[in-house]
Amino acid sequence: MTNTSATDFSRLDWAKGGGLLPAIVQHWLSGEVLMLGYMNAEALAQTQTGGKVTFYSRSKQRLWTKGESSGHFLVLKGIRIDCDADTLLVQAEPHGPTCHLGTSSCFGEAVQPPLGFLAELDALVSRRHDERPQGSYTTQLFEGGIRRMAQKVGEEGVETALAAVAQDDAELLGEAADLIFHLTVVLRARGLSLGDVATTLARRHAAHDRR
Repeated sequence: MTNTSATDFSRLDWAKGGGLLPAIVQHWLSGEVLMLGYMNAEALAQTQTGGKVTFYSRSKQRLWTKGESSGHFLVLKGIRIDCDADTLLVQAEPHGPTCHLGTSSCFGEAVQPPLGFLAELDALVSRRHDERPQGSYTTQLFEGGIRRMAQKVGEEGVETALAAVAQDDAELLGEAADLIFHLTVVLRARGLSLGDVATTLARRHAAHDRR
């Protein structure tokens, strides 16, 4: 869902950049910085109305929608303005690699935040839930029903606890990874996500800070 309702675009200082503003594109779930482009007022308007991130190409001297030739579009999720109103932060969902070199980011593959992969895992489990590809372990879990999925979470939770007291760090990390994966599957089966868990944690943290 696109969220720009709280953004006051009338504050934008187009004059500072000669009618162009830098637009940093960020993966809306993982926080990974995907690319940098430039927008004029028309590109911004087309991005908002069309839902696909569109820039003004300084080399081609025209509007350019990312993915118009490759099909690797950036689907708009939100736009924010920086404190000086001269830079845009565009949050988007990439459909395919962002960079023409085939990487997820134009800045290379090593710029994803350490916890960013959890968002990728959440999205992958969601796709498995919707598409149910044959031969997928995740598909088998979904088709086994919620009781079987919940049982796996219980088993992995016990194994993680045992690893914490009786095994080395590598074993603990492996069991913890299994637990998080199976928990993600159970959440998706209930129509929830790791993002919903993060929101709950953030809400609890905010409530604790107010005490």
